[in-house]
Amino acid sequence: MTKRMGIAEALREAIAEEMGRDERVFCIGEDIGVPGGWGGAFTVTLGLEKLYPDRMIDTPIAELGFFGVACGAAMMGMRPIADVQYGDFLLLAADQIVNNIAKMRYMSGGQIKMPLVIRAPLGATGRGSQHAQSLERYFTGVPGLKVVAVCNAFDAKGILKAAVRDDNPVMIFEHKLLYGSKGARAESGAVDATSDIPEGDYTVPLDKAAVRRQGSDVTILGWLLMLHHSLQAADKLAAEGIDAEVIDVRSLSPIDYDTIGESVRKTGRVVIVEEGPKTGGVSAEIAAGIMERCGESLRCPVSRVASADVPVPFTPVLENAYRPDAERVVAAARELVQF
Repeated sequence: MTKRMGIAEALREAIAEEMGRDERVFCIGEDIGVPGGWGGAFTVTLGLEKLYPDRMIDTPIAELGFFGVACGAAMMGMRPIADVQYGDFLLLAADQIVNNIAKMRYMSGGQIKMPLVIRAPLGATGRGSQHAQSLERYFTGVPGLKVVAVCNAFDAKGILKAAVRDDNPVMIFEHKLLYGSKGARAESGAVDATSDIPEGDYTVPLDKAAVRRQGSDVTILGWLLMLHHSLQAADKLAAEGIDAEVIDVRSLSPIDYDTIGESVRKTGRVVIVEEGPKTGGVSAEIAAGIMERCGESLRCPVSRVASADVPVPFTPVLENAYRPDAERVVAAARELVQF
């Protein structure tokens, strides 16, 4: 038996199930448990304060402070889920994340565990440059952190459950246009990321990519919203006789080069798509990793499709021009198949 869910619903169900399974699990963040509220910025925790009123901890607007609380709680054996309203605000908690949360297990020689989950929404959605950044680049290079990105509801639920049970800190990135939130929290331009969610317990590995479409001519790598644009591009390319394989990178740290490498050796051509600015992005790291591991299989240089090296514009027309879309992915793949 299955039921159709969006990402916000799937995350909510995962949190509720993990709280029911383990009394050490709790949520901490801003506006996540307000009676009659929205359930956080994007409805993920809606109604959970009724089920677990003592484990939905609302905080002041002080990210550095409540991430310190979460860090200390994890050190003492609790399993916190720390929620930021917008991923941009992770930078306010960066000292706790980078210098304590990510390092504590190493600094203690493994004696101290850090079972802490960090949830953060990313992406340009008409909110201006301070509420729209793609921050993967800042955290994938932090040793000690596992970083994953979810693009559908099935993965969102399974990855969150796996993260809660992991003894290391896990940062989960979600995209605002993929939540499937309703009512006052519905997003203009949202993309369908719903999935059939099975009854019963399941988890999704935190360190594996997923092949979303098989192909033989070119490999397209993406994550979050860009994975959906990549799939749209693959449909357009198929109409031109170009067979694209689409891979959801999903695990941004560590990167699953086994799955990626197998595809690269088959197609010999790679397009990497990310929403963040091109310079210094995750796509640059993946491109370097591909060159080191299977560069001899490439027929041509890796192509990267990314946003311009400017802050995210506020004006909708400029925002749409700034962010990669399916047409830009098609153009990049079309150029590579000439080789």
